[in-house]
Amino acid sequence: MSNPITGTFALLRAVYILVREGVFSALPAEGLPPMAALAHRLAGLMARRSARRAARSERLSQALNRLGPSYVKLGQFLATRPDIVGTEIAVELSQLQDKVPPFPREQAIRDIEVTLGRRIDDLFVEFGDVVGAASIAQVHKARVLTRDGAYRDVAVKVIRPGVRVRFRRELEAFAFIARVLETFVRSSRRLRPIAVVETLAQSTRIEMDLRLEAAASSEMADNVANDPHFRVPGIDWERTGRDVLTMEWIDGIKMNDVAAVRAAGHDLPRLGVDLVQSFLRHSMRDGFFHADMHPGNLFVVPDGTIVAVDLGIVGRLTADSRRFLAEILYGFIRRDYQRVAEVHFEAGYVPRTQDVLSFAQALRAIGEPIHGQPAETISMAHLLTLLFEVTELFDMQTRPELVLLQKTMVVVEGVARSYDPRFNMWEAAEPVVTDYIVSELGPAAKLRDAKKGLEAIGRVIHRFPDFAAGLEVFANNMPDLIENGIHINDDDLMELAKESRTGLIISHIAQVASAIALVVIAWQLTFG
Repeated sequence: MSNPITGTFALLRAVYILVREGVFSALPAEGLPPMAALAHRLAGLMARRSARRAARSERLSQALNRLGPSYVKLGQFLATRPDIVGTEIAVELSQLQDKVPPFPREQAIRDIEVTLGRRIDDLFVEFGDVVGAASIAQVHKARVLTRDGAYRDVAVKVIRPGVRVRFRRELEAFAFIARVLETFVRSSRRLRPIAVVETLAQSTRIEMDLRLEAAASSEMADNVANDPHFRVPGIDWERTGRDVLTMEWIDGIKMNDVAAVRAAGHDLPRLGVDLVQSFLRHSMRDGFFHADMHPGNLFVVPDGTIVAVDLGIVGRLTADSRRFLAEILYGFIRRDYQRVAEVHFEAGYVPRTQDVLSFAQALRAIGEPIHGQPAETISMAHLLTLLFEVTELFDMQTRPELVLLQKTMVVVEGVARSYDPRFNMWEAAEPVVTDYIVSELGPAAKLRDAKKGLEAIGRVIHRFPDFAAGLEVFANNMPDLIENGIHINDDDLMELAKESRTGLIISHIAQVASAIALVVIAWQLTFG
């Protein structure tokens, strides 16, 4: 339970800094109630001249960094929720970088030794200074001696001392502010500030256990092992624990330095295509994607491969969500708005109380203008944004996994366009979407699903004679069982049933019937 005095102080301090940095005056004033509109104008007058000259993203960055690392983390978290803050602000927040001074190297060494239970000299041949510091952890470059006697450079991520206590205290202040907003500012309720703070708290707890980040990186490494032009760093599990993560050191150029990537001789348009195709492949094929793919977390190594780091935030899509996403995108490509509408209803995205044909009409209003544009100007992220805006009119409930996918796609597509202004999103996406459609929704997939269904039915039919015979035995002996109070369990019934020759004959007939049905389905899918 948060302290009201502490929470009130935190609220006043936050408001003061946001006003001073000009954040409030940079936000849109349309639709605000009279008192809020007046406060908006006063905030504009109070904003410093330097803040007026700065871009809004820079104002946000300055304000949140002045408030402290917990607020920076809040901003980074909100960057993953465009459904709450809007796509434009979400993209600006995604560029937010921590500006936190590093803690001493000696402290990092003590924490590593406590976490791993070994002396630093036993773990690393060399342990260098800080190469990057953030609100939750900082990274050191180190060197290890491998089992085959070779030296290898590694990156060592160490949790900031006391950060869990500080975050817990400041999250309590956030919770107080959220309750005040929902109680007294009616317009804030649609943003669900209490739920946002609760989700942030859960996300932060996960992010502060570096074993979970290591597991996410390891899972993605398995998924992309055979993929071209994309990988993630290998994990050194021997030197990884709750507060320490050791991974392969990446010698590459960050993708936010486009000039340096160009100077190194890399093919910039191809890098944009590789990045987008990799992201779509992870989303559709694996249902598991890096949800924080801003260019600061992406490196280009000398052979042109993209290496993604910092998998503290990941997204997952169920098999159904992946199928629905592919069908929606494919339907827009084919201009089959009726099918796109039906998919939304089948997925439960839109309540069945709504009208499918009216929804298809709304989708047409999105799709037709896009088809009139040059291919290189069409944005898939923009399409999804418009789609979510329209679905709100039909009482579509927020789907966090799709919102996170949309936000990440906005960022990834933005990186691709920074590498090639004429980047063609549909041309890049087409092979990935088509591969998924063919492998998961085509005739071969239907045959595979039908085979699985028939196998399940066959197993039931195969066991049916046993159950039938068991029931016959049970019925014949019912009077004696009732009279004597004898209890027979399922194993006894099955044993009796196995003695039935009739059951064996029926079982064979069922297996033959299943095989014939499978052949018929295969014939219809192939030649029908």
